[in-house]
Amino acid sequence: MDLLDFTDCALYFEAELSPEVEQLMHRAAECYGEPEAELALLRAFLHAPDSLTVLVGLYRYYFYQHRLAEALDVAYRAMRLASARLGISDDWRRLDEHGLAVAAAQSFGLLRFYLLALKAAGVVLLRLGDIDNARDHLSKLAALDQRDQLGASALLDIIDPVPDVSAA
Repeated sequence: MDLLDFTDCALYFEAELSPEVEQLMHRAAECYGEPEAELALLRAFLHAPDSLTVLVGLYRYYFYQHRLAEALDVAYRAMRLASARLGISDDWRRLDEHGLAVAAAQSFGLLRFYLLALKAAGVVLLRLGDIDNARDHLSKLAALDQRDQLGASALLDIIDPVPDVSAA
């Protein structure tokens, strides 16, 4: 399965937003870094709590503002929404090759979104210093993405560097 193939699949940001939510998202982008940006994002979330576009906006806002606990909450919410739409378990630990195939048949673009949200959660956990949890998330992603197209192995190498035996 080529997780980098974007042909013939719907992407989360292609979903139509109501004019009000779209305006709020534009407002958040215009005043990024100011408290008004968060307010616009939260208002968009109240209008469209199941919009992956809104959740990505919130995640990015919190992540880049170094509000990592909030970013993690948003990543998990995105994963729960995506898993429900894909018809797979909402527990990422239970996803296996069969679940991956079921999800891919349902929506390949949404499956990729789910896996990237899993990676995002792992990155946030790393930044929070929760190394064991981060390792668990990223190891699961690496097991599911055996061609390492989403880059989990580089992050796992940071957590558990492989010693260079040739230098000894």
